[in-house]
Amino acid sequence: MSKFDVVVIGGGMVGAAVALGLAKQKKRVALVEGVEPLAFEASQPTDLRVSAISKASVDLLQQLGAWDNIATKRVLPYLGLETWEHPECRTRFHADEIGLDKLGYMVENRLLQLGLWHQFEQYPNLELFCPDSLDHLEFNDAYNKVVLASGQTLEALWVVGADGANSKVRQQTNIGITAWDYRQRCMLINVEMPPQANNALRDTTWQWFTPTGPRSFLPLAPLADGREQGSLVWYDTPQRIKQLQNMPVEKLREEVLTHFPAELGDIKVLQAGSFPLTRRHAQKYFAKRCVLVGDSAHTINPLAGQGVNLGFKDVWALLETIADKGLESEQAFIDYQQRRRSDNLLMQTGMDFFYKTFSNDIGPLKLVRNTVLKAAQHSGEVKKQVLKYALGL
Repeated sequence: MSKFDVVVIGGGMVGAAVALGLAKQKKRVALVEGVEPLAFEASQPTDLRVSAISKASVDLLQQLGAWDNIATKRVLPYLGLETWEHPECRTRFHADEIGLDKLGYMVENRLLQLGLWHQFEQYPNLELFCPDSLDHLEFNDAYNKVVLASGQTLEALWVVGADGANSKVRQQTNIGITAWDYRQRCMLINVEMPPQANNALRDTTWQWFTPTGPRSFLPLAPLADGREQGSLVWYDTPQRIKQLQNMPVEKLREEVLTHFPAELGDIKVLQAGSFPLTRRHAQKYFAKRCVLVGDSAHTINPLAGQGVNLGFKDVWALLETIADKGLESEQAFIDYQQRRRSDNLLMQTGMDFFYKTFSNDIGPLKLVRNTVLKAAQHSGEVKKQVLKYALGL
């Protein structure tokens, strides 16, 4: 049996960051992951899963030594964010307003994961078990046994559940969740854009609210051959998204041009995929020497692209509390839960409020919300503080 200070279940972006951070603290760490991320080649098409990572997330990646590797691949800084329902009632945010040169970067999730994995070889105290997965946990007062699908057994003071929304660690620890289905799906569409159209858009991400759900645009780094591209996000009913998913690309292009703002310009559909919208929040973040991070602890409506940023904030808080209190003290995990659960709940509630407020066609309510958006554009310090909070500053 191999003994570790911490076993991390799940080697995605958040799990890899936790494992790397603990290894930097000289803890003996095991990371268990089922699939190694595909190596990067510039000729590969851009993945559908893209994140707008904030300055705070970049700071964490720099602390972990991963950012330089990520930055050599496909990343695109963005400077502005716009949101509106009626074209004349827009709220615009810009990096200049809070003294930054950019709000963050658009990065493929896989490239964030790859940049973190690239650092593993620097730490002999970090052992990777891949491909492998959790079979079951055996709980003890002083340590846990982690039994893997391969038959290997690991022993750890603490187990970190970074194994996603359907976390097996969370389930085996009997931590309950509060959850509901938004009864909508989200379609991701990567598109090629003419250079002249994208020049005006490439440093700004925007979101247009409609009664059936938002339509969003995220600028992406150019392809290897120089072609400009972007990511479109289409929220709608499961039936409508299924209909769109089954369309040939030319028909889907026609639907996009009809149902997205004209300022998008002409596009060519490159690829598309969809996923359901659900909200989950663990009723507590630790139990039985197991602690939850990222999607294992909370999933959020992707309305503002905050999912991965919240996960990285979990990582930062957990690393700080462990560095301060140590693994031997449960107080480190009490502090972590207190710091993160309320913040995650606030962000979840805020996204739900926006989502429900704008997902209807009630006349008086439309007037009120457009008035609020227009007022928000001129709210000065309030608008700055909202932007800073969203960026984790």
